[in-house]
Amino acid sequence: MGGRFDITIVAENKELAEKNIDSVVAEISRIENLISDWKSDSQISKVNQNAGIMPVKVVKEVFELTKRALELSNATHGAFDISFAAMDKIWKFDGSMTQMPSEESIKKSVSLVGFEHVILNQDSSTIFLKYKGMKIGFGALGEGYATDKCRQMMLAKGIKAGIVNASGDMSTWGKQPNGAKWLVAITNPINEEKILPTIPIENEAIVTSGNYRKFVEFNGKRYSHIINPKTGYPATGLISVTVIGPSAEIANGLSTSTMVLGKSAGIAFLEKYADYRFILITDKGEIIHSKVASMNKMKLPKRVNSF
Repeated sequence: MGGRFDITIVAENKELAEKNIDSVVAEISRIENLISDWKSDSQISKVNQNAGIMPVKVVKEVFELTKRALELSNATHGAFDISFAAMDKIWKFDGSMTQMPSEESIKKSVSLVGFEHVILNQDSSTIFLKYKGMKIGFGALGEGYATDKCRQMMLAKGIKAGIVNASGDMSTWGKQPNGAKWLVAITNPINEEKILPTIPIENEAIVTSGNYRKFVEFNGKRYSHIINPKTGYPATGLISVTVIGPSAEIANGLSTSTMVLGKSAGIAFLEKYADYRFILITDKGEIIHSKVASMNKMKLPKRVNSF
């Protein structure tokens, strides 16, 4: 899926652990072959190849994942948009950009983005993209979905504890061999050599979205790799969003959406999801977190040093 997966299994012996790790890898590959828009023969690639031409029948699993992504797109009024894959990649974060893109090129870059033009037919299990050149992709949900599925599979096999970590989209279950909860550290986005207080979790997912590694600066203003799919401009205001809750798929969708929505709208949005907790860090270094007991006990600082 274009990212690194780290798999931790707690088992009775090494052989059993390795066998189940192999099962997790196979499951990740299975999901990748269904939804990767980099693989030309995947179901999502076939949907994209037939944009503006005809609906494409997909398996129920892909249909339901697409349906949930559209529901999130609608809930965020397009701050999250499953059709972002059609966006022209005019922003470069490899050091090659020397000036801001023009307003015209930015506007053109999102001309084919619009989740409202993704048509689902539940009865026939088909997906149709209304206009030629449209694309859908699961860059913001696919890895989290895969970790959730692997956790479910391991629990069904009787593996009582472990972690599947997809480049920061992390699903956990059970406890460490010593009986303690898993401890997850959040990187200090101002100084990556330091961390914020660790978060103890059990049978939960945790995801962090941030702009502190991939960005460009023009005239003293930082532009991140997380792009607002409605405007074509990079998200501003927040540098890190961590979401903790039952599902890595949903947590990733919430964290990515919040980065685009910004501080005020993001908090209002996250507070609608009672099963999820959050930690936001603004570009001024302010730390804001959920008003729940488990978060209050963490003794998070009120801010980190600004850039």
